[in-house]
Amino acid sequence: MKKRLIVLLFLINSACTQTTVEDSAPENVPTYVSEVKDAIPKYEERTRAGNPGEYEVFGKKYQVLSESAGYKEKGIASWYGTKFHGRKTANGEVYNMYGMTAAHKTLPIPSYVRVTNLKNKRSVVVRINDRGPFHDNRLIDLSYAAAIKLGIQQTGTGPVEVLALGFDSAEQIEQKIVQLSEDKQHTVFYLQVGAFSSSENATQLQGKLSHAAIDAIRIQHAKKGNNQLYKVQVGPLHSEQQAKQENEKLAQIGISNAVLVIEKN
Repeated sequence: MKKRLIVLLFLINSACTQTTVEDSAPENVPTYVSEVKDAIPKYEERTRAGNPGEYEVFGKKYQVLSESAGYKEKGIASWYGTKFHGRKTANGEVYNMYGMTAAHKTLPIPSYVRVTNLKNKRSVVVRINDRGPFHDNRLIDLSYAAAIKLGIQQTGTGPVEVLALGFDSAEQIEQKIVQLSEDKQHTVFYLQVGAFSSSENATQLQGKLSHAAIDAIRIQHAKKGNNQLYKVQVGPLHSEQQAKQENEKLAQIGISNAVLVIEKN
């Protein structure tokens, strides 16, 4: 009985499970929607709401993954719009169809994923804060803004690849720094604070870091498949103490999503 009650409450809170009213696009789409910035991945504790070990919807059971690391799947993406705009998501946040968010059946909440349209190769980074979609074998339900940026708002669905983007906690970074100081082979390292498909987003974050008196910053340009990637990194750093100091500066300006990148001499 208790399990049934938990599932019922979950269904009430999750925006994507409601099916009594037809969903639709907004009548007047704000001009800024196509310019909405990607979500910036950062380390976050998983919320209590929206993360049951197992839940059931429409007679089918789902198990929430213990972590997002290593998740990569291809499938069909859809989007949800005015029907759910302003309603609560599975973790209690309010759904904003003009934000860069998405719903997924099994990834931990919150998680960050890169979604790539397999037809036109466009990609976006979204934050998972809801559960669904629960029909038609769909993999992920995107916000309306994310659907526009991927070019699937007209067709309603499209084939995509979903890749989880993981970040280390501050404690994990500390542990890696200590290991690094004991390994003399690796002497140069960086704190990566963001990775973007847009050079403008990378430059924007670089400016924020410079304004916070973080001087050693580089943007690494890489190519992953057909996609361009711009990595914002603080460094080079040459000691455990220096890395800790930079990590503390980042925490003071609200950036706790750094990943330790090690380079050999």
